Amino acid sequence: MSGATVRPAARRQRAVVFAYHNVGVRCLKVLLAGGVDVALVVTHEDSADENIWFESVIALCRSEGIAYLTPADAKSAELLASVRAAQPDLMFSFYYRNMLPAELLALAPAYNMHGSLLPAFRGRAPVNWAVLHGADATGATLHEMTVKPDAGAIVAQTAVPILPDDSAFEVFGKVTVAAEQTLWTVLPALLAGRAPRLVNDLSQGGYFGGRKPEDGRIDWSQPAQQVYNLHRAVAPPYPGAFTDLAGVRYVIERARLGKQSSEQISNVAALSLPAGLAVVDNCIFGVCGDGRMLTISALSADGAAVSAQQLHTRLAASASGQ
Repeated sequence: MSGATVRPAARRQRAVVFAYHNVGVRCLKVLLAGGVDVALVVTHEDSADENIWFESVIALCRSEGIAYLTPADAKSAELLASVRAAQPDLMFSFYYRNMLPAELLALAPAYNMHGSLLPAFRGRAPVNWAVLHGADATGATLHEMTVKPDAGAIVAQTAVPILPDDSAFEVFGKVTVAAEQTLWTVLPALLAGRAPRLVNDLSQGGYFGGRKPEDGRIDWSQPAQQVYNLHRAVAPPYPGAFTDLAGVRYVIERARLGKQSSEQISNVAALSLPAGLAVVDNCIFGVCGDGRMLTISALSADGAAVSAQQLHTRLAASASGQ
């Protein structure tokens, strides 16, 4: 048309993304679908000592032709130079496991996706801690990154329920979807420079550290609900809640805590069952400090399933001092 003005297409915003795990994969896909130019991804090599049950960011980068790095040190001068050379307009961290130093954060506005409803459960392993503490909800929060972890202004968040029998693995699946929804919903405003900035009240909630396999040790003197929460928080594919007996480590693979009447609790007392593993009517139970029991449907030792009969024989031998 004569006299028409042709406007140049708007330049796609360029991002450097630090990503790992399922949240890293799904949120990277959101950025790509949203038209972001992902110039560089920084991720981790999988550890041979870890049960890798989650999706691969490296595999996604290879399939999409995205350049990626796997530096051993997030504070290295080489990584800083690589990110600076990418000239990002924005930076994102999606379940990347290392803290980003101030020098990196100074290169562009940076946003992190955290697996809780901030300010609750700041720090490491937020899903596992939420289940361990018996929370009935959690979610995903996109927030501005600062040197202090999980302390920046909240951009957006999405809640998900934690059902009474949900394991951390099941909750993590919900949080992954919540992270995808959160980023997809707010991304247009973020790219337009109009993202919300909500107060992240650090006087609420608290910081939690990473969890080690040893943290799964069961204290049978605790009430059954606490023992059950521990089981749910670390159930496979996490290392699992465990108890040691006669030099053997038993890992609870599956268990339930049903509603038990005062009569049933009295029956446990009448059987004089000590706290810990027990076999009653060819079923495995975990007797807890309040007299309630976990029904254990799958128990293992040294990676092999342990039947009720096998456990009964071992318990009897232990009691007799053999």
